[in-house]
Amino acid sequence: MTNIVKLSQWDALLVESLRKGHGWSNDEIIAKVTGGIDLPTDDSIFQFNYSDLAAFAQKDRETFESAVRNGYQIKYNTVRGIRSWIWVAFGEEPQLELEAGQEAVTAQLTPEQLERVKMALSFGWSIEPINGKAGSYRIEPIQR
Repeated sequence: MTNIVKLSQWDALLVESLRKGHGWSNDEIIAKVTGGIDLPTDDSIFQFNYSDLAAFAQKDRETFESAVRNGYQIKYNTVRGIRSWIWVAFGEEPQLELEAGQEAVTAQLTPEQLERVKMALSFGWSIEPINGKAGSYRIEPIQR
């Protein structure tokens, strides 16, 4: 079994934006990013700079390729970062709760999406189904 690689929250967002937002296949992501070829410009609210991802891919190609092909775990998540990752990866904007002591992300997820979130989340987060709302989950820190 392959060990899961770890990516920064920002690098994970960059990969997912190429996959979902630009429709690139894994092979296209690897070839274009490691080669620094035809990197898009981003005018979204995130203003992604793909040259940062290219620098990482060129420095540590094995880790980058494994993350793209086999999945990854994010090194450290924030509640806003989780919301952004779900939005970028799945095209659905989850709800964000920022009240002190109640910080959480609530999202509607398919079973496949739920498995991807479970794989990508850093340690220290729990995912619980919301009673009475099929496919709805609350993602929150284990400790506050």
